[in-house]
Amino acid sequence: MLVFKFGGASVKDAAGVTNLAKIVRSYAVEQLLIVVSAMGKTTNALEELAKAYYKGDEAVHSLYENIKQYHYNIIHQLFDDGDAVFDDVANTFVEIDWMLEDEPQDSYDFIYDQLVSVGELLSTRIVNAYLNTQQVSSRWVDVRGYIHTDNTYREGLVDWDKTCTAIQKDIPTMLSKSIIVTQGFLGGTSENFTTTLGREGSDYTASIFASCLQAKSVTTWKDVPGVLNADPKYFADTVKFDVLSYTEAIEMTYYGATVIHPKTIKPLQNAGIPLLVKSFNDPEALGTVISTDGKPTFTKAVMIVKHNQVLLSVSAKDYSFISEKHLSEVYQLLASNKIKINVVQTSALSLSLCFDRDDEKFERLLSLLKPNFNLKYNQQLYLLTLRHYTADLLNQLIDGKDVLLEQISRNTAQVVVAE
Repeated sequence: MLVFKFGGASVKDAAGVTNLAKIVRSYAVEQLLIVVSAMGKTTNALEELAKAYYKGDEAVHSLYENIKQYHYNIIHQLFDDGDAVFDDVANTFVEIDWMLEDEPQDSYDFIYDQLVSVGELLSTRIVNAYLNTQQVSSRWVDVRGYIHTDNTYREGLVDWDKTCTAIQKDIPTMLSKSIIVTQGFLGGTSENFTTTLGREGSDYTASIFASCLQAKSVTTWKDVPGVLNADPKYFADTVKFDVLSYTEAIEMTYYGATVIHPKTIKPLQNAGIPLLVKSFNDPEALGTVISTDGKPTFTKAVMIVKHNQVLLSVSAKDYSFISEKHLSEVYQLLASNKIKINVVQTSALSLSLCFDRDDEKFERLLSLLKPNFNLKYNQQLYLLTLRHYTADLLNQLIDGKDVLLEQISRNTAQVVVAE
């Protein structure tokens, strides 16, 4: 059996859903499980809705109305009036209606997961219904009953034993009868609350199903021809890798390459399942194959840019050396606030940390560090990572730039730069 993952760009409009159905029909002879992300930029819009609701902002109603209108515009183009999908979508929106009726009582992370998760529930309802109108027999499955996590909202930790048991119990029988359409990014707790697996986590969902079902392969359908050495939005003359090793793919995702979610690769590597990255605009093209055998020749460096970075410098209030005790205290606070460090550098008197800016997490971290440490920080930064770099290329890319931190190892160079 095969696992397909379709991202938000692939289903951003009615034409995208139609194209998805065309791709799926070409694999009709295979047992197929399809993981679908929220449509277009719906996750971003739902994040704004969650923030507005939590803060009591009056923009809640206009934000919500825009999200509803966007989805109804798509289904009006795909379905005849009176199709059952209209009721399915309306009933899915009820999950948001119920929350917005009351004042927020829970933590922001909990609210985030309950609201933002609706994007995937909507997209999969629409995709599943459309496939069936195109004589492609498919079944909608609620992933929250199969991917079981703990109560870490916004980054649920998967209970692999419980998850695989649930998947292996039901899914093979379903696949023998029809294609399965399910949600990426989501999980469920033992109390039946929704969790999310981390931003862009739909790739990880596909990896979980493939690992538990021993799939032949996973294909993630993108708006790029495969894995490129750099994001074409930022760099000219990019090149595509025909093959990559699991190890190199893990390194690239760790440093911020967004074509694949960081957690995706390891379960596939453990099970020996190849990951194919292909273009939904050119389904016949070969794309990139990530497997044990993938060993590319790096004629160009891998260049990765992460925007919206913060550089925080921490020093002891008594101006003493930064000791292991200080490091332990800082890292415990980072872990408890779920802040992941992209670059770290120590000197005799300070610890410098570069990480993604998240307003709520950052303000909370500052309040916890201030009693014991002196703090300085810079915002509006980006992190440039070069794998398999040359000194000439590094110098060319940072020439004339305001570089705040630089770190170089044998294979990797990282620089934190003012936007």
